[in-house]
Amino acid sequence: MVFSAWGLADGASAMEPVPASPEDRSAVQTEHEHIDPNAEGLDRFIVTFAGDSRSSEDRDRAVDVAEKAVGTSADVVRETADGSVVVATEQKLDPKESAEFMEKLAQSDTVDYVEPDSLVTIADERTGEAPKDDDDKPADPNDTMYSSLWGLHGQWGAHVPDAWKTTQGKDTTVAVLDTGITKHPDLEANLIPGYDFISREEAARDGNGRDADPQDEGDWFGPRECGDNDRKAKSSWHGTHVAGTIAAVGNNEQGIIGVSPEAKIQPVRVLGKCGGSTSDIADAIVWASGGDVPGVPKNQTPAQVINMSLGGRHQCGRAAQNAIDGAVARGTTVVVSAGNSKADAAEFFPASCKNVVTVAASDSHGKIAPYSNFGNVVDVAAPGGDTRERGGGILSTLNTGATTPEEPTYVSYQGTSMAAPHVSGAAALLKSVDPGLTPARIEEVLKEKAVPLDQSCEGVCGAGLINAAASVAAVAPVEAAPDPAPAPTPTPTPTPDPVESKPSTVKPTWRQWWKNNWKAFQGNRHWHRRG
Repeated sequence: MVFSAWGLADGASAMEPVPASPEDRSAVQTEHEHIDPNAEGLDRFIVTFAGDSRSSEDRDRAVDVAEKAVGTSADVVRETADGSVVVATEQKLDPKESAEFMEKLAQSDTVDYVEPDSLVTIADERTGEAPKDDDDKPADPNDTMYSSLWGLHGQWGAHVPDAWKTTQGKDTTVAVLDTGITKHPDLEANLIPGYDFISREEAARDGNGRDADPQDEGDWFGPRECGDNDRKAKSSWHGTHVAGTIAAVGNNEQGIIGVSPEAKIQPVRVLGKCGGSTSDIADAIVWASGGDVPGVPKNQTPAQVINMSLGGRHQCGRAAQNAIDGAVARGTTVVVSAGNSKADAAEFFPASCKNVVTVAASDSHGKIAPYSNFGNVVDVAAPGGDTRERGGGILSTLNTGATTPEEPTYVSYQGTSMAAPHVSGAAALLKSVDPGLTPARIEEVLKEKAVPLDQSCEGVCGAGLINAAASVAAVAPVEAAPDPAPAPTPTPTPTPDPVESKPSTVKPTWRQWWKNNWKAFQGNRHWHRRG
């Protein structure tokens, strides 16, 4: 019987206001800063009962003992994909009460494991100015903001364009576990049905908890709504931004292009107001990769790649690890952001999970980004941007709404949230070239072909900056040289009919006659002397 320590969710570097123009900074957004949605306590816990102790009576007895110990009421609210249950308390428990509640549950002979169903958040990042179309700068492809996408084609970008000569990600699907999706003309052609896994109605904001509509309803919040502070934030439209980096439509004469512009995006909503719960995220991982989740229809288009640009400052728990292991066993590569707290990524979820590709962020100069987490659990780095420098952020699809969705737009963000989708897009390119590649092989190739970054990254950014072109080339089938053309069959030269020789009419000289006949005379022993 084990219980996991209570942990704090991770926020990230504060977002900068978005200026309407370089000169006018009056039109600003108050964006997501570091928030701790668990600061006021926990009210949900993931409980795994022993294999033969899953009856409702066994569950009720274990929960009854624990709730009496802390003076609250608690109920089992749902079952998770791996057979565990989510137990909700009537009121939030502070860290001490949470630890006591979990300890009492773990003391039951019917309980195998207990962990907090902590809330995690998007890896927040600063926003930058939305650039104007570069109509005066022809680019290939013809997307009007292509020249601003240094993360794809810059000197310290992900080396994507050369990969497009081989593949653009056709016949692959990337599930984006995030805030959901908003309508955007640069995304719609590449969207396939997803799901909303937010079980808390107050966080979902759609009135019905889990459903088949992954529409992003907005994650704005007011003072003291997501922690014990007075911070507030407008909606981030984070999932829309991540989706654009992965698979925005290419060559449509507008906006941007994604790393894998012919891949499909499956939006899976797990983050709402104040973030999302670990149990919802675990179920979403199972569903996105083709596994079964109680009460949720089967995913008819399982993803080959899962992107999770989210995080919390706690270790990877058993529920999430089981979900990840199952996804990888089904052939799905799981890509996660390292986090934006300038700390060891081993302290964060899901960066500390096993069987994932953990991604740190780099800037446009080949250095680790100033906010990026780092350490031994990092596998590779990818462009995450630095919006302190004009044009240094990662430009992608977004929405203009401050709370609920309004109009589509494009805005630059920074963060490991922006780095991870570069890697997810690259993984989709690899899978498109060779559908038989395993998650382990995809990770191996990305590492083998990574480009070393500067000394600031030595030993802490994994193998280095991903190189999509070199990675694709490493797995692309080698075209066999065409067989040489067969040599032409020689036409036989006909043998001419023999021609009967005619006797020469020219009389030989005495010397010629003697040369031709002297042997005959040599054998003739009867010589006659003419007298």
